[in-house]
Amino acid sequence: MSSRQVVKKIFANFENSNDGVIRQGITKSDHELLDPFVSLAEFSVSPPGGFRDHPHRGEVIFSFLLYTYTKPTLFYNGGLIHQDFNGNKGTVHEGDVLWTTAGRGIIHSEMPKEHTNIGLQLWVNLPSSDKMIDPANVEISSSEMPVAYEEGVEVKVIAGVSMGVQSPFYTRTPIMFLDIILQPRSQTHQTIPETWTAFAYVLDGNEGVFGSSDSYAVQAHTLVVFGTGDEVSVWNTSNYRPLRFLLIAGEPIGESVVQHGPFVMNTQAEIDRTIWDYRNGQNGFEMAN
Repeated sequence: MSSRQVVKKIFANFENSNDGVIRQGITKSDHELLDPFVSLAEFSVSPPGGFRDHPHRGEVIFSFLLYTYTKPTLFYNGGLIHQDFNGNKGTVHEGDVLWTTAGRGIIHSEMPKEHTNIGLQLWVNLPSSDKMIDPANVEISSSEMPVAYEEGVEVKVIAGVSMGVQSPFYTRTPIMFLDIILQPRSQTHQTIPETWTAFAYVLDGNEGVFGSSDSYAVQAHTLVVFGTGDEVSVWNTSNYRPLRFLLIAGEPIGESVVQHGPFVMNTQAEIDRTIWDYRNGQNGFEMAN
């Protein structure tokens, strides 16, 4: 096995808005390096903030609710209430994932039920042949996600496979989406297809070492981009504190990407047409009002 080395580290800085607090890990400047991934954002929202009615086209959105709390030691079973213009509605609770295929167009909202909700949203590009498919929603509860174990390692397999444990959920753009907890002084070596793009995002813990055992530790809220190889190695060098991170990988699409806010297409002409469709309620946005 050839271990992937770290080629770039991106610290996700705070961005405050009326909707909540956002940490943006992937931006437009990273599209070529991280194909097929378009955006990664860690968010913190509480009432009356939230993500009100807004459109999407051309990508798949994974909204992963990490936890809900009011004080660092006091947890609640809160959630994000989501609904869209096709009549789908539900609540995503702690540990759940809302998987939205925007396709040709969708307008939806994600609003906090109560308290402060911490989560992460990943946008995955669709190939040009799939950008105008019908939109769809899938709610994945935490209990439906298989978990892989080995000594000191726990992996929730949201998409893809880890240690022989396969997620039952198929993604149109092939990806791996793993939620990994390493106990103190533990390590893991995860196999990844050699041609896939791969990165990690550190959620909690400041003593994670990625790529090689003599690398510098990475702090929380940092995105770690890996080079080529067929394995990712991670060590938790802490004596006391677990390390939690997401390991995400995907098959590159290899097409041009033009992003305008929540619209992800291949050309500027397609973006212009998408804006026209949205404003005029047509070609996928007929239910906009």
